[in-house]
Amino acid sequence: MTDPRAEAQQEIRDVRSRITKLSDDGIDLILTGARSHYGWRDKPVHQDDLERIFHIMSAGPTSNNGHPTHIIWVRSDEAKQRLVPALKGNNVEKVLTSPVCALLSYDMEFYKRMPELFPHDPGKMQMFIDNQRRCADDAFRNGSLQGAYFMIAARALGFDVGPISGFDNDTVDAEFFEGTSHRSNFLCNVGYGDEASVWQKLPRPSFESSCTVI
Repeated sequence: MTDPRAEAQQEIRDVRSRITKLSDDGIDLILTGARSHYGWRDKPVHQDDLERIFHIMSAGPTSNNGHPTHIIWVRSDEAKQRLVPALKGNNVEKVLTSPVCALLSYDMEFYKRMPELFPHDPGKMQMFIDNQRRCADDAFRNGSLQGAYFMIAARALGFDVGPISGFDNDTVDAEFFEGTSHRSNFLCNVGYGDEASVWQKLPRPSFESSCTVI
C-alpha cells in the first residue's frame, strides 16, 4: 500500500533534481518581458490549448484546495455579441477581434466540491456553510489567484493575454450566470498578439516604496 505523502515528497525531489529555477528567458516570457495585448493575429486557439491552460492553472495553490474558478470560453461570434452590452469603450473591439475571451468567474458555493477536493477532512464543507463571510472572501480571493495563474499558464504555453476589467459585472452575471452561484471576476482575451497594438510598459513601483522588511 503506497503512502500518498511519501509519493508527494518524492515528486518534489524529482522536480527539484530536474530544475531549480526558471531561466531569465522563462521569467521574461511570463512576466518581466511580457505585455498585455489589445490586437490579435489571425491564428486560432484550439480546444486542446484551452484544456492545457486550464490544467496548468489548476495546479496552482488555493486555500483549502477550494478551486472556485469557473471559466466560460467565449469563442463564437454569437457568444461574443452576448458580451457586448457589458463592455465599456474600446473593450468591445478587443473582445470581438480576439480568438477567444475567457470569462473567469468564481463559485460562491465552491464548498460543495469539498468532499471531492478535500476528502481527508469531512468537516470542511460545513465550515464554509456556517461562515458565509469567510466563504465569500475565499471564493473571491482564490478566484483572483487562479486568474493570475491563468494568465501565467497561457503565457508559459506561448500565448498572449489581454485582461479586461472594463465591463459591468452585473450585466455579465445576468447574461451568463443567471440562476447559478457563479459571479464574474474579470475577462481575459487569449491568442497570439499583434505587436503593433502593444503600448510601452508603464512604470512599476520600487521595492522601497511598496515593501517593508521587519
